[in-house]
Amino acid sequence: MNNRTDLIRPITEPALITLLLLSVPFIASYYTDEVLWSAGDYLLAGILLFGTGLTYKLVTNHSSGTAYKVAFGFALLSGLFLIWANLAVGIIGSEDNYFNLIYFGIPLVGIIGAFTVRFSAVGLAKTMITLSILLVMVTVIAIISGMYRVTGSSIIEVLGVNSLFIFLFSISALLFRYAAQQEATSSENES
Repeated sequence: MNNRTDLIRPITEPALITLLLLSVPFIASYYTDEVLWSAGDYLLAGILLFGTGLTYKLVTNHSSGTAYKVAFGFALLSGLFLIWANLAVGIIGSEDNYFNLIYFGIPLVGIIGAFTVRFSAVGLAKTMITLSILLVMVTVIAIISGMYRVTGSSIIEVLGVNSLFIFLFSISALLFRYAAQQEATSSENES
């Protein structure tokens, strides 16, 4: 196999899936006035979707464990969902609220954590717990600072949306923990 094929193969599938997903709002825009995406919207969505897919392919390519692949996919989708929701409507108030900039730091901490632990299942479980704790802290700060009043949100909305993301990252942590146990059991059986 030559180097060109080695480079193209992991890119092809995420690129095709990205194009397929982006075709949905493109086609919908011809049938409804509710979908009004600009070229910048398509570009940003394409970067996020392709980047997520390519990351999944590159990281899980050498992993034989299904549990790890599921855990990593769930973590990536949770991070993508957090970014997408924050860009689309904002987590607290509208997407224009400066407080929402904090939420972009959560996936950034996850990326730094993943590289720090070298994508190990045990390390990623701890990273996902860290993200959940950070989200709890952001929620507390938003409530204590009265941010929900400034943006017209209610405490229930702030708690509900943040709880959803805390739950998603906590589930990711449990999935990685399970993947780590599977890896440990597999290595014990081999020796």
